[in-house]
Amino acid sequence: MSPADAMPTTAAPPLLRVTNLEVHYPILGGLLRCEVGRVHAVNGVSLDIAAGETLGVVGESGCGKSTTGRAIVRLTTPTGGNVCFDGEDVTAMSSAELRAMRRKMQYIFQDPYSSLNPRMTVGEIVGEAIHVHGLRQGPGAVAQRVRELLDMVG
Repeated sequence: MSPADAMPTTAAPPLLRVTNLEVHYPILGGLLRCEVGRVHAVNGVSLDIAAGETLGVVGESGCGKSTTGRAIVRLTTPTGGNVCFDGEDVTAMSSAELRAMRRKMQYIFQDPYSSLNPRMTVGEIVGEAIHVHGLRQGPGAVAQRVRELLDMVG
């Protein structure tokens, strides 16, 4: 047995950990609009994503892909489960904490025509996030950062 085999391995915790995520929507009916049932849009989704990994979610229309993404970034409030990003519990964050977290984490909607403006260049689209989150640092800084980011992803 080599020394490397004898050393315990400690894997880094995942950057994103989703545990038993659920999103249910009430079905209202009757004169008083009482809940008569529930739509289980997402039920028991669990996943881990390490730093540097990319996840693509594929499935039939209406199977919960977009709802899962929206619940992970808390654009939709999960009914149950837990979402941790970089060791922080996303499901317990305040609005201000969510805004800061969303600077580091986002998902891309499945319909490129609703998520990408065809009248903008890729550089303008990437730079828009820098403007939206108020991350400008002086003249030319946005263009330089956009170039760096585009170089990073090839």
